[in-house]
Amino acid sequence: MAEGRGRQEIGPIVSSAHLADGALPVLSELEFGLILASNAFDRWMVRCMTAAGEPGCAAIDVLVLHSVAHRQRPKRLGDLCSVLGVEDAHLVIYAIKKLEKRGLVKSTRAGKEKLITATDKGLETCLKYRAVREALLVDSVRGLGLDPAATSAVAATLRALSGHYDQAARAAASL
Repeated sequence: MAEGRGRQEIGPIVSSAHLADGALPVLSELEFGLILASNAFDRWMVRCMTAAGEPGCAAIDVLVLHSVAHRQRPKRLGDLCSVLGVEDAHLVIYAIKKLEKRGLVKSTRAGKEKLITATDKGLETCLKYRAVREALLVDSVRGLGLDPAATSAVAATLRALSGHYDQAARAAASL
């Protein structure tokens, strides 16, 4: 560790120094940020859903409900898995079953396909969630003064990186 102005320089903040010793140390720093953000986002979704009147939901349940409610069009299981980036369809199937028991979504058949739609209660819950989100999260994040174009660029970068991680995961599965 180098010393500068009487203080030790700590270096990048990572969860695994042995990974940061590789060819792209900044990737380890980014991954640690993703870990923290992912866990914080999961906690947020669960607690926001509780505040919206639906305690006991898991993060995947919240994601599925919002995806099903998106544009108020029926969704196929495969489309939900694809949009959410969920490889294990059983996780989404279980979330749908839980949401059906709560009366937030319903399933119908169109030929051999199962279609999932949000119920009126599901749509109302999504609006309550949005109201809590606006009051507790959006206002505080807006106070950061983030540039919308820069924030959108970060989102695009994260989506692009997800493709690289997916490709690397496919390659690793073939080893």
